[in-house]
Amino acid sequence: MDCPVCKSAMITLELHDVEIDFCCDCNGIWLDSGEIELLIADAQQTQKLLDSFKTEKNLTEKLRKCPICLKKMQKISVSQSETPLIIDKCSKNHGLWFDKGELKKIISIGQFDSQKKIQSILNDMFDESRSGEPEKENN
Repeated sequence: MDCPVCKSAMITLELHDVEIDFCCDCNGIWLDSGEIELLIADAQQTQKLLDSFKTEKNLTEKLRKCPICLKKMQKISVSQSETPLIIDKCSKNHGLWFDKGELKKIISIGQFDSQKKIQSILNDMFDESRSGEPEKENN
C-alpha cells in the first residue's frame, strides 16, 4: 500500500493485535476501519471520538487519495479548539490517515485513553530511543 502523502510504500506494524500502516518517509499512519476501535478498546469511547469528527469543506488543503480505493478522502476536523486538527477520512470508510504526531494529539485532546493504553502501544511501536525507526513485531 502506498502513502497518500508522499507515495512511498508503507510498512505494516503489529502490536497487541493492532495493525497500522506506517510511512517511513513522512511518518504518517493509516488505520484501517476497525483499528481505531481496537486501539481504544471501548465501544462508547470509540463512538464518542468518531462522533467528534466534522467534515470540513472550506479548506484549501489538497485532497488526498485513500490508499485502498484511491478515491479522494474527506478532510475531517477533530477538536473544538481554536486550531482544530485536520485528518483525512476515506469517504467509503476504508480508514483514517494521520500525519506525523496527529494520532497521539487526538487521543490526548479527547482524553480517550485514561489508562494510557494507546500511548503505551504507540510508544512500543515507535520507540525512538532505539534507532528512530519503528519496530516491527513478528508473530
